[in-house]
Amino acid sequence: MSEWTHTSAFARPTRDVEVHVWDRFVRAFHWGVVGLFVVAFVTADRFDALHEAAGYGVLCLLGLRLVWGFIGPSHARFSSFARGPRAILVFLKATLRLKAPRHLGHNPAGGAMALALMAALAVVASSGVALTVPALDGARWVEALHEGAVAATLGLVALHLVGVLVASLEHGENLVRAMITGRKRAPDL
Repeated sequence: MSEWTHTSAFARPTRDVEVHVWDRFVRAFHWGVVGLFVVAFVTADRFDALHEAAGYGVLCLLGLRLVWGFIGPSHARFSSFARGPRAILVFLKATLRLKAPRHLGHNPAGGAMALALMAALAVVASSGVALTVPALDGARWVEALHEGAVAATLGLVALHLVGVLVASLEHGENLVRAMITGRKRAPDL
């Protein structure tokens, strides 16, 4: 365990012990999907083979993540972060007042965002696969679904980044670093 000191505009400086939160698969899934989505986005209408390969990669990772969401360690399980609309709204209201409680795993808004991003990526990738089916190639409704899902995903990504920034500042911890190392500050006792 390592100890470190943090300062934040919103959280008081403390001396902390880190604990393991995000397992290797969750971290690999997160960054793998980020990389594949970027590749697919950049190669759209330019390099079809690479674009399609990235889309199939996203689908494979989503399938594995779905299984891991039921059998993985505690913080990887959907049951640990899937919350209802009321819990999400209560958390968001507290966030607006900069008084949201800190969560070791996903907070209610972060859990909802993770699920929304996975659903949006599933629509993006599966509609992309549909476009490779000869009977649907050129079908305007499938193209519109694919492009609309990409736009929605980009919007969700922007909201996700804002949420990560706000939560990092509010609780005085670097959530990007936590998704790289898998470690976060231990819960306050």
